[in-house]
Amino acid sequence: MNTSLPTQWPNHPQASARLALACLDLTSLNESDTEADIAALCQRAQSPFGPVAAVCVWPRLAAFARSQLPASIGVAAVANFPHGNADIDAAVRDTLQIVQAGAQEVDVVLPYRRLMAGDERAVSALLVAVRRACPGLGLKVILETGELKTPALMERACQLSLDGGADFLKTSTGKSPVSATLAAARMLLGAIAASPTARSRVGFKASGGIRTVAEAAAYLALTQELLGASALTPQRFRIGASSLLGDIEAVLSGRSENAARTAETY
Repeated sequence: MNTSLPTQWPNHPQASARLALACLDLTSLNESDTEADIAALCQRAQSPFGPVAAVCVWPRLAAFARSQLPASIGVAAVANFPHGNADIDAAVRDTLQIVQAGAQEVDVVLPYRRLMAGDERAVSALLVAVRRACPGLGLKVILETGELKTPALMERACQLSLDGGADFLKTSTGKSPVSATLAAARMLLGAIAASPTARSRVGFKASGGIRTVAEAAAYLALTQELLGASALTPQRFRIGASSLLGDIEAVLSGRSENAARTAETY
């Protein structure tokens, strides 16, 4: 599938929808999730319009998810989630379970409360331990940006994550009152762009509250602005969502009113 965007792509909602689909982490992180729920999720991940990038689930369901998907769709699972505690042993246990499940990616929550308390050493120690526990897997660090109230805290979270070996900077767990915002996304993307070692390697993931192609397109545009069009691939850009796929399919089938409104958001 050609997921590249035309030069005038904000006026092409179907192009935005195709790229959002290819970069989607289709997510189910309900406490009550069962194998039946994840089987249904994995079926949804194999859309009539093409596959998503990955599904994102609890560690206890990662092996089952892997068994339900073709190799072309990745499995991501969460560690230290959603609380972001500073318990290194617990975070590493989650991570090892994810590794043993045959998953491809770990989404770990940065201990943001410890960062807010000024304990950067605890933050770094946990991130480094998780990175060591999942060699070869993609590591997305969730900053929980809605809880980091100042630009200075957000900048430190970005730097500690990059120093700790992050492959992606991710906005949110989706479990806090404030999830992804364009202002937070600009901070994370700016940190990646400003780093000589990260700007051509590290990716960005917007997560939480993104439900329409129009909303997704705004994050695509911001990523292109700050990292360049070459970053608009599943290797560098992801959207974590549970309901966005429905609007993507509606736009691609011509059934969505949002398709007509996507260009109006610019």
